[in-house]
Amino acid sequence: MKNLDKDVEKVLIDAVKIQERVCEMGAQITKDYEGRELVLVGVLKGAMPFLCDLMRAIDLPLTIDTMVVSSYGNDTVSSGSIHIRKDLDKEIQGKNVLVVEDIIDTGITLSLLVPLLKKRGAASVELAVCLNKKERREKNVSVKYVGFDVPDEFIVGYGCDYAEKYRNLPAVCTLKSKVYTRT
Repeated sequence: MKNLDKDVEKVLIDAVKIQERVCEMGAQITKDYEGRELVLVGVLKGAMPFLCDLMRAIDLPLTIDTMVVSSYGNDTVSSGSIHIRKDLDKEIQGKNVLVVEDIIDTGITLSLLVPLLKKRGAASVELAVCLNKKERREKNVSVKYVGFDVPDEFIVGYGCDYAEKYRNLPAVCTLKSKVYTRT
């Protein structure tokens, strides 16, 4: 990806390590949900690569759905409420829901989403995140499946973006500062 690689400062997690860890997570989820109906709910847009890889690593009959949610709106500070721009297509009443997210940092959005899904009658709601930025956590959110703990740096790739770009990088990377400090 030479057109994108020129903007990369460093690779934090390469594509091989990502795929190995996703396979490990899929095996654990398969074991944990054996005999139960499972719905994967991907939080768009960032979760797409992780959702696609994770669902292929789970050896169970499952369904998938997606949501677009935000607690930020058009601001840089959370509003404290959740804004749903695209809701689930199917009911989750009585189903085991695994919310799949690319990254958790402050935890604000997921701290609002989990109770909402429970209120809709899900039998259980758990979280699977590819990347975990513990240092940024503002809300206590229980994450059952974590791919990688990452430092508090601006991360792109494997679904994470800067200005809607770089999601298609196969690795998790940081950008050169000149990319996001252009005037």
